[in-house]
Amino acid sequence: MYKILILCTGNSCRSIIGEALLNHLGKGRIEAYSAGSHPTGRVNPNALAILNEHGIPTTGFSSKSWAALESVPIDIVITVCDRAAGETCPAYLGKALKAHWGLPDPAGVTDSEQEVKAAFQATYDALKRRVERLLALPLESLSEQKLVDQLNEIGKIDA
Repeated sequence: MYKILILCTGNSCRSIIGEALLNHLGKGRIEAYSAGSHPTGRVNPNALAILNEHGIPTTGFSSKSWAALESVPIDIVITVCDRAAGETCPAYLGKALKAHWGLPDPAGVTDSEQEVKAAFQATYDALKRRVERLLALPLESLSEQKLVDQLNEIGKIDA
């Protein structure tokens, strides 16, 4: 079973949605986690609302630092924000394969309630498509470099 870390700066929206989708759609094949380099300390309620709206369990999520996962042997790290992609990952993630799936931060949308909801829906939709593509890959038979290449290509979907 692959252990995948979805990494963002704040670990409140995109990474939480990514973790939830990977665990929900990849049951038995993927074990996903999320963390932030500078976590906000709270999960954005709109991220939980969009997951709940799509029937994905919302319990157990927390905004945490990547240091909280130091004892977890991570196989793949996927960054979902451009700031986290440029940061140096902690030493314990050194052997993990790294890919980037940059997406706009839906928490940055503060206009009307309708626009906020639309931003979170767009983030959910983009991550769901990307997770489905990841799960369609023959993970077990790809070389490390080919897997990284494929994951980075997936990150360009909806970019």
